[in-house]
Amino acid sequence: MFKNRRLLMTLVAFLAVFATAYAFIYYSDSSNRKSKKIDENGNIQLGHSSTNENDNNENINKEEIPPSPQPKREPVKVKGLYITGTSAGNKKFMEKLINLINTTELNTVVLDIKEDGKVNYLSGLESVMRIGAYHELYNVDEVIKLLHDNNIYVIGRIVCFRDNYLAGKRVDLAIKRKDGTIWRENGSIAWTNPYNKEVWKYNIDIAKEAVSKGFDEIQFDYVRFPAAGKNEVDYGENPLSKADAISGFLKEAANEINKMGAPVSADIFAIVCETPGDTEGIGQVLERVGMDVDYISPMIYPSHYANASHGMMGNGKGQSINGILFTAPDLKPYEVVYNVLLKTKDRISKVEGYRAKVRPYLQDFTASYLPKGYYQHYGPEQIRQQIKAVYDAGYEEWIFWNAANTYTESAFSRK
Repeated sequence: MFKNRRLLMTLVAFLAVFATAYAFIYYSDSSNRKSKKIDENGNIQLGHSSTNENDNNENINKEEIPPSPQPKREPVKVKGLYITGTSAGNKKFMEKLINLINTTELNTVVLDIKEDGKVNYLSGLESVMRIGAYHELYNVDEVIKLLHDNNIYVIGRIVCFRDNYLAGKRVDLAIKRKDGTIWRENGSIAWTNPYNKEVWKYNIDIAKEAVSKGFDEIQFDYVRFPAAGKNEVDYGENPLSKADAISGFLKEAANEINKMGAPVSADIFAIVCETPGDTEGIGQVLERVGMDVDYISPMIYPSHYANASHGMMGNGKGQSINGILFTAPDLKPYEVVYNVLLKTKDRISKVEGYRAKVRPYLQDFTASYLPKGYYQHYGPEQIRQQIKAVYDAGYEEWIFWNAANTYTESAFSRK
């Protein structure tokens, strides 16, 4: 009897301990389950109690985190060639071009982004897509990668205000005659109005998209008014000066694009480096056009200056450059380029705070449309003369232009 009672007490004690242990384990497990959560993949993740740290994390997630700034690009002493969108979309041409650049002093291409009123690749901009202002001449991602993989600096060229396509689709943005009809250059090409801020934004947005796609620099061409007489066009009552409009656009464009880490350059008529003020009536004044951009590119093509003939580009007397009269400028590539740049340097040296560096466009084409005796074949010698003139004038950068992209390969120094 005693033994049975002791056995019973031992059993009761054991059951009490077991019950206590079970209750403790169950409670702990229940608490842990409450503090756990299941992620979207079905994995258990430990939860956290509501603490200040957690609240801070939630607030950070809700805040709009500003985008990281674009890496600052190292300056490049540009030695470049211009290429069209069609050329960029030609695989054989690009292979040949890259081989040329990789084996010579060349290091840059100027590639058309917008020419003839259309972006040359598939744009994602609503303003462009809405009016169909693009055609897919090249795959921008593939071309940029190809060029960058070969350490080639890529400048994107945007033809601004000479935009027949936009002017046709948006008549309200076009330059008009006094009767309200669209004014057309030589009766065919319409221009958008450089006074119009919507036109500014349209071109700046295209530039910003291009930078986001990898273009290293933006170059604005036709950043001017057309050469039209006062009685031909109507810009409204008491408009700002044309120079104010062009300088204003460049300032706003540079401000937006520089924020993305890309330089901005502007092509200008080389004659404005010789003539004072806005003699040409296009809004390009040398002392002002380079105040807010990183580079100006005067287009110093010897063939484009007036000659002493009475034919194409002839005025019967020739062109004075830096005090020297050139009756057949195309025959004097070194002298023309050198004197234009000397005059340019002298003028901008007198302007306090002038920002732009000078990087001229040079001629790699034969102007056979000029009268006989006023043009010559442009080969390696003529190319090297122009490059030497740039260096002798104290500048270091240059770009060659050939509309057909058929360049004089033997003219460029081999590595």
